[in-house]
Amino acid sequence: MAIEWRNDLSTGIDKIDSQHKELISRVNLLFESCGKGRAKEEVKETLKFLQDYVVVHFGTEEDFMSKYGYPDISDHKAKHKAFIADFLVLKNQFETQGANLTLITRTNKVVVDWLIQHIGNVDKKLGAFLKTKSV
Repeated sequence: MAIEWRNDLSTGIDKIDSQHKELISRVNLLFESCGKGRAKEEVKETLKFLQDYVVVHFGTEEDFMSKYGYPDISDHKAKHKAFIADFLVLKNQFETQGANLTLITRTNKVVVDWLIQHIGNVDKKLGAFLKTKSV
């Protein structure tokens, strides 16, 4: 099931929102591939993309937090580290077992849950804080 960008996911910070939209677009590509029987190939590409992109995206958010003195920076960074740990489990599973149905399902769940929960709660708080700083 595809994830649609909704206004309630917007942080109000263009750079962060555009990165979130790209992440959602990639997850939707994975869903589309599953529907067309190409999930195994797309899981590999999605994992590679996530490995590279979360470093960039988390770096962007953490730079904003440091620059503007975000009071919840430690908690927010801890959530980023938790996602990276979950991601590394997926990557390891892919490398040892290949793109099986369990991995495809788990990848969808981990990434979708992360996007909806993290953006909708944690990143929106960051966005609200940053808007007070005229970012």
